[in-house]
Amino acid sequence: MRTRPLKVALLGCGVVGSEVARIMTTHADDLTARIGAPVELAGVAVRRPDRVREGIAPELITTDATALVKRGDIDVVVEVIGGIEPARTLITTAFEYGASVVSANKALLAQDGAALHAAAEEHDEDLYYEAAVAGAIPLIRPLRESLAGDKINRVMGIVNGTTNFILDKMDSTGAGYQEALDEATALGYAEADPTADVEGFDAAAKAAILAGIAFHTRVRLDDVYREGMTEVTAADFASAKEMGCTIKLLAICERAADGGSVTARVHPAMIPLSHPLASVRGAYNAVFVESDAAGQLMFYGPGAGGSPTASAVLGDLVAVCRNRLSGSTGPGESAYAALPVSPMGDVVTRYHISLDVADKPGVLAQVATVFAEHGVSIDTVRQQGKDGEASLVVVTHRASDAALTGTVEALRKLDTVRGVASIMRVEGE
Repeated sequence: MRTRPLKVALLGCGVVGSEVARIMTTHADDLTARIGAPVELAGVAVRRPDRVREGIAPELITTDATALVKRGDIDVVVEVIGGIEPARTLITTAFEYGASVVSANKALLAQDGAALHAAAEEHDEDLYYEAAVAGAIPLIRPLRESLAGDKINRVMGIVNGTTNFILDKMDSTGAGYQEALDEATALGYAEADPTADVEGFDAAAKAAILAGIAFHTRVRLDDVYREGMTEVTAADFASAKEMGCTIKLLAICERAADGGSVTARVHPAMIPLSHPLASVRGAYNAVFVESDAAGQLMFYGPGAGGSPTASAVLGDLVAVCRNRLSGSTGPGESAYAALPVSPMGDVVTRYHISLDVADKPGVLAQVATVFAEHGVSIDTVRQQGKDGEASLVVVTHRASDAALTGTVEALRKLDTVRGVASIMRVEGE
């Protein structure tokens, strides 16, 4: 066993970074045995150096992250500061100065993953990022290593614990969106500003990463269709229950039936209660993978939090350190397929549309005619009316998103349609 330690620079010492440092200290002997050499925390870059950080020697703390990654004796840089800059510059600088990188930065990887991979390859260094998607759940490594010989057709999952907690609370208690969000905030599941979660930005970044790995194609954040969940109502859940469904905010990445393109999207959707994802409760994450040879696989577990995310970071750290000892690197970017990313309008699925209409004869016929004119076949219709007002719930067969959009635009122009109360996709059937 090598006795000279592998030196690790930690960028960021918040909830995740502090857990990484703690585990490196408390599990030092085990990590040494698993890697084949000791691992030494050589420096910790922070913004607020005066804060007390238990278990970390004060002399390791620095506010000069650039100087830390430029030391030249650092073997691995662990980046858990998040955001685009200075993280991007620090990571590329680490490669230039001979260090591999372990990152949990989903936003940066979704935006600039190709450039980061190119920089890592140029300097013959590793870039690992298991913690960027779904916390502690082993997902990225199975996709790019265990399933490397298979053809993945679809990846669909719940990749944000905050939104799943809120929707689960709405489903189980009948609470409205704001009430469920307030509870999530009080329990620490939601940030003071929950926009990134509830508007789907967090899940969209993860979808871009997953789609790129699954389909060997560069997929950027801008390629991902995104729709938040703030408009989901208790009435939507009531309708879902009548259909034997629940509602989840899903990240869906799929290959077209002809294999010639891919799509990536994030939006709320109804899924049957019989689907494995329907039973994912609270703040947990789960990802459902469909491939040619392996069939259907599901990965489930805690998707956020200090300890779960640190677990994924440490797993990558062990892998990168092993590579360093053997003089090799792990798998880099695989984008050989270079498939085009199709727009949302090309996506084909089922839809649940709730309309507020006038309660008078002929309305249903008018609505059905609009659907037919746009090539959208109706599966079921449910109508309720009272005192001149009525609601009309239409569930369609599979149709393109573009066709559905055209249908809804035409429906809004009918004098007998007072408003489109809800549009929701139906997935997982």
